[in-house]
Amino acid sequence: MRDEMHLNDFINETKKAAEEILENINRDKIILVISHMDADGIAAAGILGKALFKAGAKFCIRIERWMDERALQEAKMHIEGEGLLIFTDMGSGYLDILGTKIGDRRLIILDHHQPIGKPKENFLQVNPHLFGIDGSRDLSSAGISYFVAKSLDKRNIDLAYLAVVGALGDLQDKYSGRKLGGVNDLIVKDAIDSGFLNVETDLLFFGRETRPIHKALAYATNPYIPGISGEEDKSSAFLSNLNIKLKENDRWRALRDLSQDEKRRLFSALHDYLISKGYKSEVAMNLLGTAYIFTRERPWTPLRDAREFALLLNATGRMNASGLGVAVCMGDRGGAYEEALKILEDYRQTIMGYLMWLGKNPNRIEEWENIYILHGEKDIDERAISAISTIISTNLPRSDKPLIAYSFIPKEGVIKISARASDFLAKAGVNLGEIIRIAAERCSGIGGGHDIAAGAQVPYEQKMQFLEYVNLLVKEHRERLLQNED
Repeated sequence: MRDEMHLNDFINETKKAAEEILENINRDKIILVISHMDADGIAAAGILGKALFKAGAKFCIRIERWMDERALQEAKMHIEGEGLLIFTDMGSGYLDILGTKIGDRRLIILDHHQPIGKPKENFLQVNPHLFGIDGSRDLSSAGISYFVAKSLDKRNIDLAYLAVVGALGDLQDKYSGRKLGGVNDLIVKDAIDSGFLNVETDLLFFGRETRPIHKALAYATNPYIPGISGEEDKSSAFLSNLNIKLKENDRWRALRDLSQDEKRRLFSALHDYLISKGYKSEVAMNLLGTAYIFTRERPWTPLRDAREFALLLNATGRMNASGLGVAVCMGDRGGAYEEALKILEDYRQTIMGYLMWLGKNPNRIEEWENIYILHGEKDIDERAISAISTIISTNLPRSDKPLIAYSFIPKEGVIKISARASDFLAKAGVNLGEIIRIAAERCSGIGGGHDIAAGAQVPYEQKMQFLEYVNLLVKEHRERLLQNED
């Protein structure tokens, strides 16, 4: 009952945001949407863009890698008069900064990150955390944007599938069987009811719809399979040893072509192989889970599988081509889509290259008393550090220590931090977003995020000080939790 009240209060807040957007459309005011460059942020921007386009609005979309003074200054210059600013997938972590820089301008924030600071009266903040809803597992910013779009016009139920993409892109498939849950369940139901989505249980390989099975296996990164990931010839040999045919009638077989018996044999063999390499059984279980299939996308394309769709959006954002991702969300299946496919392939090869490099340089992952550190320095591009940290964090020996990965950006003199904590730590009460925020602020930087995933930017010269603070804060969190248990 209490959860229903929280949800109703949240939905009412999305209606307030929709009413204000409609008022600005009716007054012929320009609407500027500013969103984050990851899959969730791009999906959120695409949802709003499509809804605004249908409503006949004057609007513009900007995608930013993070919130900083330059981004805010450009936003103020870009929008004239009394136009409306909307932030999606960013904003809640920078309320004080926004209050100082934006002034009295009306602002809508649609964000699922933990709020930091106090919003001004001219801010309308729609954030699940304010309504007792877990923004790291149960609802993403694309989901918030979808509820606003649905409040604008019920026919926007046809955008629900994009909110599924955003949630999966933000790794919210934390429920049993790598399934979406919480408020995301309502979005999944809308996507199914609108005829856009089918849900089934299957092996979860990149390229399940499109790639020859040996290539899909070679591209596996969650988990990363040593000796197979990145090695097409070894992947082929592994499958041949299981008597799984790679071709049928001179055509390469994809995962979708395998029989249930072949899939069972493949999963069992991979499970045993990972165990033999020292992985825990639950890591191997990540190979199996809930697949979200978009029925209105063409078969044999990356957009058919929701996780591949999310990866494509993430690739465009990380490779400085986020406009292509937004265009694909808004329906472009021509030039923008073709360019996005090329970028996706480049991105996958880039990530695989970094993983293989780390395999040859294991000393770059250092274990401290309370944390693991991935020293990316200048060797791992800051656009890839988030994806690398996500993959590496699932393969660490201990789940009670978070991973702090960083990359050095010489041009700006800062390190980009991407931190990940296990569900075990989060359930124990360790809030990684809060730890990263405090440590970053102590080192003249900014940061924040979720209890299981966070990011920051810190001056390079304060790198070691930042890491030492994080190490200490994780220890203090643990000790405080133990005291409370006593």
